[in-house]
Amino acid sequence: MTGLASPIRAAAPAAGTTPGTPQGPPPRPRRIALLPTAGLALGALYCLLPVAWVVVAATKPGQDLFSTFTFLPGDGFADNLTDLDAYREGIYWRWMGNSVFYAGLGAVLSTVVSAFAGYAFAVYRFRGREAFFNTILTGVLMPPVILAIPQYLLMAEADLTDTYASVLLPLILSPYGVYLGRIYAEAAIPMELVEAGRMDGAGEWRIFLRIAVPMMSPGLVTIFLFQFVAIWNNFLLPFIMLGDDEKFPMTVGLFTLLKQGASQPSLYTLVITGALLAVLPLIVLFLVIQRFWSLDLLSGAVKS
Repeated sequence: MTGLASPIRAAAPAAGTTPGTPQGPPPRPRRIALLPTAGLALGALYCLLPVAWVVVAATKPGQDLFSTFTFLPGDGFADNLTDLDAYREGIYWRWMGNSVFYAGLGAVLSTVVSAFAGYAFAVYRFRGREAFFNTILTGVLMPPVILAIPQYLLMAEADLTDTYASVLLPLILSPYGVYLGRIYAEAAIPMELVEAGRMDGAGEWRIFLRIAVPMMSPGLVTIFLFQFVAIWNNFLLPFIMLGDDEKFPMTVGLFTLLKQGASQPSLYTLVITGALLAVLPLIVLFLVIQRFWSLDLLSGAVKS
């Protein structure tokens, strides 16, 4: 005997297999969840079908709007734009400007208030904090139709009805915006960073502007976007508050055109073309503002 162990020989691969490949049953093909996929497809179709109809209908002249196949495009889009521009000396563009004013300024003011309130509820500890927050949060559960009449009565007492302020003032405080501001501030701002700023001698106002606002910026952009879209699509409040059609936003102005279409069917093409143009600013806003969103809530911050 030599006293040496014999070398261990590797087992030969099974017949019909390639050396070096893992053994075992072949992997099962991934199954596609047909029911959820079909549900999502139906939901997308449900949301996109009205948009497709508006795009196609805006290309049809008035005589073809109800007499041709629904999704058959026409050649009257340029004429519809000309008629819309000429209607009452271009009042449509005044309505568009009013909507931009209401939605832009209202969203900015609401975002500022939501940032202040959300930061205060998230950072400071004071008596009645949760009670105040829950009281504001109940506004999320209130349908706008319930609040519109009391808001009108308040504006009437202040002699502010039929003014731009009567539409802007009720929109400044957004309960949902305050809720998002608090949730985002609690998630994005470490208290250690706030305490470090206080120890370095920074005041509360400077801490808020220099530390909190940059870290809350993705959440504030989201609040601004939600508020802009909500105010842009708002109908009930300006419909109740305003009487002068020169101050109407897009929604109320197109509604007045739609009512007149019962006696003047030619106005239907103006309503459809105006509705198509009213969607374009929202699309542009989404495309421009999406690059400001960030998934990293604590980007650039000190992590505990």
